[in-house]
Amino acid sequence: MPKRLFLKQFGAVHAVPVLHYRMECAELVRMAVERVRPDVIAIELPATLEQPFLRGVQRLPRISVVSYQVGAESVYLLIEPADPLVEGARQALELGIPLHCVDVDLDSYPRHHERLPDSYSISRIGLAAYYGEYLAATRSTPPCQEDRRREQGMAYRLQQLANNHDRVLFICGMSHLERIAQLFGEPQAAPLVRTRRDGVSLYHLHPDSCREILAEFPFLSSVYELRRGPLPEEPVERGNGLRTRFHALELISGGKEQLSEEKMMENALRRTARHLGAAGLFLDRQRLLYHLFGEAARHYRQETGDTIQIWQKRAFFRFARNYAIQGGMLLPDLFQLLAAARGCVDDNFAYAFCRLATSYPWQSDSGDLPTITITPEELWGGSRRIRFRPRQKRQKGLSPLGLLKRKREAAPGQWLQGFDDPSLCSYPPEDIAVEEYGRFLKRKGCQQLSEEQSRTEKFSSSLLDGIDMRETVRNMHEGAIYVRQQQRVNGGVGSLVMIFDDGGKGDNYPYRMTWLGEHDQESDMAFYATEPAENIVGPGICRCEYGGFLLSYPPRRMLDVWNDPDYRGATSRGELLLLAALDYSVEKHVVYVAARPPRSILKQYAARRDRKIIYIPLGSLSPHKVARMRIMHILSGRDKRDIARDYIW
Repeated sequence: MPKRLFLKQFGAVHAVPVLHYRMECAELVRMAVERVRPDVIAIELPATLEQPFLRGVQRLPRISVVSYQVGAESVYLLIEPADPLVEGARQALELGIPLHCVDVDLDSYPRHHERLPDSYSISRIGLAAYYGEYLAATRSTPPCQEDRRREQGMAYRLQQLANNHDRVLFICGMSHLERIAQLFGEPQAAPLVRTRRDGVSLYHLHPDSCREILAEFPFLSSVYELRRGPLPEEPVERGNGLRTRFHALELISGGKEQLSEEKMMENALRRTARHLGAAGLFLDRQRLLYHLFGEAARHYRQETGDTIQIWQKRAFFRFARNYAIQGGMLLPDLFQLLAAARGCVDDNFAYAFCRLATSYPWQSDSGDLPTITITPEELWGGSRRIRFRPRQKRQKGLSPLGLLKRKREAAPGQWLQGFDDPSLCSYPPEDIAVEEYGRFLKRKGCQQLSEEQSRTEKFSSSLLDGIDMRETVRNMHEGAIYVRQQQRVNGGVGSLVMIFDDGGKGDNYPYRMTWLGEHDQESDMAFYATEPAENIVGPGICRCEYGGFLLSYPPRRMLDVWNDPDYRGATSRGELLLLAALDYSVEKHVVYVAARPPRSILKQYAARRDRKIIYIPLGSLSPHKVARMRIMHILSGRDKRDIARDYIW
């Protein structure tokens, strides 16, 4: 790796050119303090803000905001960990080094919008090469009058510090450093500047604002903060993810203790910090994004039951990279990452990614200071919005990210109190969706069987059921027209079996149940699924993932197929459901949807019972629709149907 740190020295001053609010530059400041071992540290900040600024630095890792009024406009200064000026002040306080704020306080200062190269390149080519390219790109841009006043004032104060100290570390923005170095070599007069500013206040930033307005997204700032000290211990969680497994009896009695969502987010941060190494190693933003994706995939797997496939992971990083390059950057920002997560996986993964990327465990609703909420428009002058489906009604509050308002437990185990009703039932909107999809598959099966029995012949005297374009084009050299005759299918479809994952006799889907239809428009159902207690999403509401299910109409005829000795010869749960479907079907045909066709012995068994299996490959169906059909919710009591819509997503 190239040498990263670069110091510009003039006299007793060792200057670090930085980009404000960039994590790589904060890392360079830590390296500069260790190398120079300065007698005093000077930062590009006016002395009129020094007292509230230092108090905010002492509050870290809690994020503070310095605010004051200039006419009718509010001016905000964020104090966040991954900022080079803040890091310089923290180093001074921790090491007992005198700190001086040497900038000039101006009432009006124009807003600059510079298109700078991605700061990530500093970690690859080093600060010297980056700074050289920056100077070459901005040499033709003259400074404004306000910048000249500030630079003259900073040069004068640096001269005063250099007269009294042997080593001065100066942390300054790249746009000012070269001119300050030139002015330092010339005699400077004391500037006429404001020495006091009234109305400067320090506030505690509200967590909702913290999610949206930090210059570096909260997950990165959190990992940076954790790596400043000793690496945290590797967290140990029971179970495979967010939720701890409960047994049925424990659910009713209150269950075991489980981790709060805040603790789970903190564990993800601790794992990432440990994997990225100690503070002596330069924090690689690309590796951090890779670990963020892995933690989000882990949470997504536990919440939805879906696993991120390798092709989705590859598509995510390729899309995010191209999106960043299109904007002239090397690595994507948070908005681009969320767009990639939504487009390459789905909205639930984008929500899990967003929730983790915007987590900052140290920020609470209240603190020792007045709490302030700030919008991105107020601080940065604009924002970009992204919407996740399902669309929700806009809720009151600061954040436009509605899914961040998804209901969560106020305390670990709170939702277990809803399992006091021993009766179980389904969620009616999901029942309707399954029945409609079942009818669609039955129609598709009949159409497929009809096509298999159709015949094609040359046109003679009748078009029959229409021209067969495929055969006509295939035999174009004959100059003849071929027509098709559809054969009528005798008998309808009585049962449907849909197998998403036939894992043999494994325990991936241990929960088995037979449900009877509640009315004459609903089928009987037998299914196997994941353990409901692994994912509790509301009081008395569990989220499951089907491994497979059987639908049989008319309802209220099906016994407990899982304990029926007649199906003892089945080698897997999918075969057991198919045997039951053949047994309970009142029509001649049974539709079987799975990744692999049924064994020949099952077809022979169907023929002996005067039944016929219509096989539909699972891969021929819409993956998005199949993924939606795999999710079901089990409610503990019919009273939960009234509140289920607030918790089911």
